[in-house]
Amino acid sequence: MEKTLVLVKPDAFKAHHTGDIVKRYEDEGLQLLAMRMMKMTKEVAAKHYEEHIGRPYYGELETFMTSGPIVAMVLAGEGAIAKVREINGKTDPAEAAEGTIRKLYAASKGENAVHASDSPESAAREIHIFFNETEIFD
Repeated sequence: MEKTLVLVKPDAFKAHHTGDIVKRYEDEGLQLLAMRMMKMTKEVAAKHYEEHIGRPYYGELETFMTSGPIVAMVLAGEGAIAKVREINGKTDPAEAAEGTIRKLYAASKGENAVHASDSPESAAREIHIFFNETEIFD
């Protein structure tokens, strides 16, 4: 069973979409293994988005991700990484398919409601930024 990390970003949290987003993943057959509400610090942002540090948009990304509460979760299921990314839709909500989380809840390409791991390697790294093994119930 594959695991992936999902973050409900500050825009979706502030707009009260967290419950709808979690329900959508569960309705699609994904299992919730861990969940935490938190405020991302600059240190956590730097660790999570380390490959983006130095790029022109990093400051804006860091400011946005540390602007309010987020909800981090570990989801699992057969092909969970690809399934979550399909449910989320394209990064730009204007290009996202109808019914996807980003089409429904994202404000813009920058404030796009959710983050999801893009590979098994990223998932393994990202999960452990937010959770330790005793907090994951599988």
